[in-house]
Amino acid sequence: MVYIALLRGINVGGKNKIDMKLLKQTFERVGMNNVVTYINTGNIIFSYSGISKSELSRNLEEAIHHDFGLQIKVVIRSVEDVREIINAIPDTWKNDNEMTSDVLFLWDEIDDESVLENLVIKPNIDTVKYAPGAILWSVGKKNVTKSGKSKIVGSKIYKQVTIRNVNTTRKIYELMQARIDSSQD
Repeated sequence: MVYIALLRGINVGGKNKIDMKLLKQTFERVGMNNVVTYINTGNIIFSYSGISKSELSRNLEEAIHHDFGLQIKVVIRSVEDVREIINAIPDTWKNDNEMTSDVLFLWDEIDDESVLENLVIKPNIDTVKYAPGAILWSVGKKNVTKSGKSKIVGSKIYKQVTIRNVNTTRKIYELMQARIDSSQD
């Protein structure tokens, strides 16, 4: 099975620095296969079978703590999970000079559509959707300062998500799919 491990809060603002080459070695040390990292913000694609996503998450959190001395939350999503999220993102959403569109990957404990009830969503400014495993949020760049998305920072929900923009999320899915395709050759 192909998975993505999404690490929260590494290599941001000079805090929780982890070298991606060393992180890859950590994943390989604990038995993950075909490990590849994508950008410096903690996106690790790998293959593994035999245990649940929650056990994988726990094992990887322990390995990161052991190797780097950091308590880092690891969210695990399968290629099928990410495919479902990708299919829920409108094709017109992008992250560019006109629009900012993000995927807020949810901790399993709050992964339910009802999480939207606890968000400040500004009508006619924010477009927000739930997809299993994530909140999808898009806003025009000219309205970013009016968006309710900034209200999430510091909230209880903010501590239970890790955020990637849609461009990064699409690339992650592409890399995951390539892992599957290469194993079938």
